[in-house]
Amino acid sequence: MNLIDNAFSLHEKALGMRSQRMEVLSRNIANADTPNYKAQDIDFRQVLKDTQDTTMRTTDTAHIPLGEISNGSGLKYRTPFNVSFDGNTVELPVEQAKYGQYAADYQTTLSILENRISGIRKALRGD
Repeated sequence: MNLIDNAFSLHEKALGMRSQRMEVLSRNIANADTPNYKAQDIDFRQVLKDTQDTTMRTTDTAHIPLGEISNGSGLKYRTPFNVSFDGNTVELPVEQAKYGQYAADYQTTLSILENRISGIRKALRGD
């Protein structure tokens, strides 16, 4: 199973995070006319860094704590280019452009996973 875990683990996590990111952007687009709604996005690089982080952790109550550890969600508020009068920070053209970009990234990650699966299938069949 270690071979399969190594082949899919990073891309599996990336696919999940890209899916969550598209959900956040969908919420932003849906709330474009909601007063005082604050646009959000997921910092993909920070989440990826948190999942690969191999820093030391305390194992005993007598150890010195490391301070605040990130929760791994990476959810941040977006700063708008233009301020709206109703306090809403969603800029529809920006959100739509980012959604298109992230949808392409999602499709790319999915294609990579499909290629890895087909490679494993061929190896198992002996092709």
